[in-house]
Order: sequence, then C-alpha cells, then structure tokens
Amino acid sequence: MVISRRWAVFLLGVGVWTWLIWPRFAVAIWNDNRSFEAGRPTAFLWVHAALILASLTIGTLVGVLGWRAFAATRRAARENRRDSH
Repeated sequence: MVISRRWAVFLLGVGVWTWLIWPRFAVAIWNDNRSFEAGRPTAFLWVHAALILASLTIGTLVGVLGWRAFAATRRAARENRRDSH
C-alpha cells in the first residue's frame, strides 16, 4: 500500500494530536469528584481510563504508520532524484 506524503503528514499529526489531548483529559478525569469514592476508584474512573488507554494506543499506532509512510516518501523522493541525475 502506498500512502501519499500528504496523508502521511495527516496521520502523523493525528498521532501527535492524540498525545497532546488525551493526557490532559486524563488529568481532568483523575481530578473529577466522581473518580473516587471513599478513596477508592469508581467505575467512572475505570471506564475513562480504558477509553484513554485505547485512544492513546490507537493514536500511537496511527502516528507510527504516518511516520513510516512519511519516511518512505522521503526515501522514494531521494531515489527519484538520484535516478534522474
């Protein structure tokens, strides 16, 4: 499968965006009054923790895919320049 440079940058941006947004959301959930009851984690915290973990995992995979695709487009461009000379 070939991914264009534009899509590679988009996927890489989605991965970065995920890591910028979700950790801040995790802090907000941790500090939410509904996260703990009598010092113990509630279902509210566990559900959101699972969602955050899933989102960070997917974002990481998308970002890695974007990085690999971007690197491949750079290699292809370098080879094309070398072959044209």
